[in-house]
Amino acid sequence: MLERFIEDCIAARAESDAHAAVTEVLARAVSDPSAVLVALGEPSKAALAIIHRSPTLTIFAATWTPRMSVMPHNHLMWASIGIYAGREDNILWKRASCGRIGSCGAKALFAKDVVALPADVIHSVTNPLNRFTGGIHIYGADFFDQPRSQWDAESLEEKPLDGSIMSAFYERENERYRALHPN
Repeated sequence: MLERFIEDCIAARAESDAHAAVTEVLARAVSDPSAVLVALGEPSKAALAIIHRSPTLTIFAATWTPRMSVMPHNHLMWASIGIYAGREDNILWKRASCGRIGSCGAKALFAKDVVALPADVIHSVTNPLNRFTGGIHIYGADFFDQPRSQWDAESLEEKPLDGSIMSAFYERENERYRALHPN
């Protein structure tokens, strides 16, 4: 299933409306969450598990610990997100004239739901559940080779975001989960 999914995403990326085509492939995949769970496994920690990475397309399984919140951040490329386990609540943000960001919408994604995010989106993500959430995230470029920004949770001031910051954040979330669930 996974190899075919990657092939379908690569083919969709070559379409004239790549974002819509990739989102359609993703919607078909997460329409059967049990098949995705068989292919990827049950989420058991906060992680970004890379499925495919190239200069034109990145696919990974993002898993969130219970009650995990990811600070506001941008992608600077289009994205499609499909949920296969749990729930992901997104707050959408926009730049305000004061140099900060302000909320401008929200979207709750449940298993089987898919959202297409434009390249200029800023969003934060929360798993509001007491169980893990899993989603497939697809980006229209190399997600890991793009300088991006995050916004401080308290001040909403913009700061650079890189892989080391995210790795440390995910490890802290996994430590928090292990401390709450020692067995």
